[in-house]
Amino acid sequence: MPTFSIATLHRLGCEILQKAGTNTDDANIVVDELLDANLVGHDSHGVIRLKQYVDSIGAGEIKPGAEIQTVLSTPGITVIDGNFNFGQVVAARALERGQEEASKNGTHTVLCRNTNHVGRLGSYTRKAAMEGFATLMAVNGPANFSVIPWGGLDPRLGTNPISMAAPWKEDPLVLDMTTSATAEGKIRVATQAGESIPEGLIVDELGNSATDPNAFYQGGAILPLGGALGFKGYGLGVMLDIFCGVLSGAGVAREDVTPSSNGVWLQIIDINQVVSDHDYESMMNKYVEWIKSSRTAPGVEEILLPGEIESQRRAHHNEKGISLSDGTWNQMKELADSFHVALPD
Repeated sequence: MPTFSIATLHRLGCEILQKAGTNTDDANIVVDELLDANLVGHDSHGVIRLKQYVDSIGAGEIKPGAEIQTVLSTPGITVIDGNFNFGQVVAARALERGQEEASKNGTHTVLCRNTNHVGRLGSYTRKAAMEGFATLMAVNGPANFSVIPWGGLDPRLGTNPISMAAPWKEDPLVLDMTTSATAEGKIRVATQAGESIPEGLIVDELGNSATDPNAFYQGGAILPLGGALGFKGYGLGVMLDIFCGVLSGAGVAREDVTPSSNGVWLQIIDINQVVSDHDYESMMNKYVEWIKSSRTAPGVEEILLPGEIESQRRAHHNEKGISLSDGTWNQMKELADSFHVALPD
């Protein structure tokens, strides 16, 4: 697995997207988000997505530079139409708008439609939390229905992820999870690496449990989160389809939707308008101490809170660089060659 500096991958990713028709500012936004995912160990949302994005530009699904329109603006709610620009670019605009309005009114809701794959949700909620906002973000994928409903055999929902973040000391607590047993991108990573996946994540086209990731791409489906209690993950996925898809106007999972489209629900609360800094910090510190005071199970060294393992990975990869699977690196080399972008020595 080749290892690269962040600067090297950033330069390569930006040049590829620019040659594919993306302006410099937007290319930087997209690549920053992809590399942030690699930094925290979520390679499923990292530079592995570059080929997907370039292909989507060629197919007219991603429209670089498309005008991002505000179609509804009230003190409580903003609705944004991304006109199929990059999801990361639309989400960055939504986050900026949400923080601005929450600073004035205490809280704000932003809903987005006609936007492409926004990437790792935890990146956005973490950014807002670092500015003093408690944040919830969720998306649905109307065209990317890959998850079976509880008791069903045919995929009818997207992986419908949700993230929540709350300020805490130097780095926020960040929950970032799918309402399905796994993200499609993690299956893609295993496929490229030639590895199997744990049982209980996917089924094949006949509904049998499968550990070969290729089974998913051969007519299989992802299971809802929860194993024997998968009705819980299924229920969450359905409700996020409604909040992200119906309320935003993006739509819900069905066959007649533009590929790669995401519906976004972003909820931001200005903590300073709800509780004093002193009280918030005191309660958080006591709560974190209480959680971590639990005895650890055999083989467990430390109890980690949501987002802590990502913080540890970020520090490691900032120092050591980012390793890519051979499959991902080969895709990047092919993209670079096709656009006559110089590869690193």
